[in-house]
Amino acid sequence: MLQCIFFWILAILGLGFFTYNILKIKKNISYGRDINRSDNKSKRLKTMLLVAFGQKKMFSRFIPALLHLFIYVAFMITSLELFEIFADGLFGYHRLFRSSLSSFYTFIVSFIEVLSILALIATFIFLSRRNLLKIPRFQMSEMKGWPKLDANLILFVEIVLVSFIFTMNGADEVLYNNGHAHGTSESGSYNFAVSQYLGPLLFDSFSNDQLHVLERIGWWGHIVLVLAFLNYLPYSKHFHIMLAFPNTYYSNLDKKGKFSNMDSVTQEVKLMMDPNADPYAAPPENAPPPQSFGAKDVNDLTWKNLMDSYTCTECGRCTSACPANLTGKLLSPRKIMMDTRDRLEEYGDHKRKNGADADDGKSLLGDYISEEELWACTSCNACVDECPVNIDPLSIIIDLRRYLVMEESKVPSELTGMLTNIENNGAPWQFSPTDRLNWANED
Repeated sequence: MLQCIFFWILAILGLGFFTYNILKIKKNISYGRDINRSDNKSKRLKTMLLVAFGQKKMFSRFIPALLHLFIYVAFMITSLELFEIFADGLFGYHRLFRSSLSSFYTFIVSFIEVLSILALIATFIFLSRRNLLKIPRFQMSEMKGWPKLDANLILFVEIVLVSFIFTMNGADEVLYNNGHAHGTSESGSYNFAVSQYLGPLLFDSFSNDQLHVLERIGWWGHIVLVLAFLNYLPYSKHFHIMLAFPNTYYSNLDKKGKFSNMDSVTQEVKLMMDPNADPYAAPPENAPPPQSFGAKDVNDLTWKNLMDSYTCTECGRCTSACPANLTGKLLSPRKIMMDTRDRLEEYGDHKRKNGADADDGKSLLGDYISEEELWACTSCNACVDECPVNIDPLSIIIDLRRYLVMEESKVPSELTGMLTNIENNGAPWQFSPTDRLNWANED
């Protein structure tokens, strides 16, 4: 009875704090400008199933994709076991579904154990890749400090979690062999794929009282770690576990290379082309204030851009494919997403503490992302194409550059001449339209 009460308190606190963090993140994302991503629902659903559920884009790099698949499937299937653990904890049962599911229960738990072993192998390999092999994309400047610790911490947690699972199942197996399983005097074997062998190998020398303690350590350690992990997610890059599905559903379905037109600019052009429009007409009194051109801070970006920043896995595939970064430029698309997320967290915290109209005097452009980074981008879409969860760093870069050009008239000197030529000659070159074909008349 006491254990049930403690479990109820733990579950309420854990799930309550998780809900609080989810609502905070939802509020942060809502600071972004509106954008319509409700069209073409069937294509969006297909994209989500292929990219998020099916891990389609991960397999451009087969070995890490296979290792990630082990952890991904283990996480998804093990989540089913949590229903039983929660039911056992809330109502004081032990393996509630075993009697009703019979052999299917044995199959499910055995499948989870096999996946847990594969996930454990993948975890050790991932730790080696980050810390021993030192894969270059994991050693870049933006990955120092907390990002590196975050990546390693979750891998260590995975090892501890698997240890708890097999401590629970292994000790319970030996107890069942001895006829001392919870609530029954039967003896036998659960016949779970791994623990039926691992349990006797590790725990056969322990007394029944010690086995009960070990089984409870494994059970409580499992659920406490799951709740701790759940509340750790909103502070970690691993939040993509939850956001990958909605993020891919709301992907940009337009052809890559098609840039969005700014509504304010489009409207101005239409007025210029309308012979009946009055260029000096004042806007209606109830008209909203005009939006800035481009984006200076996170509230100028769209809510999808902000969701992208929370979904970023920091895998670095975007940066490793970026031609600007490969040639030594300062730009890193991964850093763009990490900076956007960090600024959004700071922006949201300041608003909550000081009111909706409070200004902290900082902005994404300048305080987090430099002009040099933005102008290094070639707009090639390599980062967008490479991202395994359809994040779009390029749209953020374009909006920040639009602000520089259209609000602050800041253009690199290398581009000034080209823009002048386009304005005067209709082409990037310093020739008039009539002179450009003179070469064809030469002898």
